[in-house]
Amino acid sequence: MGSVIDWLLDSDPAIRWQVMRDLLDAPEEEWAAERARVETEGWGAELLSHQDPDGQWGGGAFVPAGFTWERWQNEGQAWTSTHWALAQLREFGFDPDTDRARRTVELIGLNSKWDHDGQPFWEGEVEECINGRTVADGAYFGVDVSGIVDRLVTERLEDGGWNCERAEGSTRSSFDTTINVLEGLLEYEKATGPSPEVTEARRTGKEFLLERSLYKRLSTGEPADDLYLRLLHPNRAHYDILRALDYFREASRVTGARPDQRLHEAIEIVRSRRDADGTWPLDWTQRGEAWFQMEEVGKPSRWITLRAMRVLRWWDGS
Repeated sequence: MGSVIDWLLDSDPAIRWQVMRDLLDAPEEEWAAERARVETEGWGAELLSHQDPDGQWGGGAFVPAGFTWERWQNEGQAWTSTHWALAQLREFGFDPDTDRARRTVELIGLNSKWDHDGQPFWEGEVEECINGRTVADGAYFGVDVSGIVDRLVTERLEDGGWNCERAEGSTRSSFDTTINVLEGLLEYEKATGPSPEVTEARRTGKEFLLERSLYKRLSTGEPADDLYLRLLHPNRAHYDILRALDYFREASRVTGARPDQRLHEAIEIVRSRRDADGTWPLDWTQRGEAWFQMEEVGKPSRWITLRAMRVLRWWDGS
């Protein structure tokens, strides 16, 4: 354990502060001081260095300026726009109370418009996946995103979750959309306090995942997607069981609820993926342009190891 912890600490501030908080129970003043370094060192500073003068990244909200459909098909989705940069900074733990963060939020509100129909960034657009992440980012950075939340609550499907193809007629929820919305609603409740409507929406979304053991088709019991059992980081829009487990861990931390025993199978799958040296590898990564790569496929992943260790610590300590 000690050597893995040392390996995790010998890394970027974005990882170190979370190791200190979630695995070592360090006092807040210690991990907060480490968290503050995200703005000026390592991956956080690197990502901030690519910010446009108008507050955006890549000159666009969801896709970079000038990025064509042909390039998307040939190269994959680009991850260099405002939407993805904000989500990454939130995951890094970039302090929302800093002058740089407050100015970023203000500039994005003034200058960034969604590619769909020119909607102001903090008002969201039409896809539940995008809106779920926008709620998470907005709530984290202190923006009033209640209008988007109100819409998401009413856009649940009959099976309790969400699907970003709902507007095109989809009637079944998806794992990917549901986790994006659940993370957003949880971040919103962390920022504003619980509300009956949002809490109920989170409950039905969680049930959608739990009834399927976090990865199975309800009809056959087979994996809904083999990639749900392969671990990656950053997840961006994509679902996997570790992302879901980390959501349940964080929700439990916020609400005080005990772990649901229906998570057991997913927990054991994650546990089984641990290598002999105590780390977890990066199984795959999404293609497409990014500002930088943090880890290599097939090599031990500090991000996945951090998340897996804190999930197992939560589960085993319950």
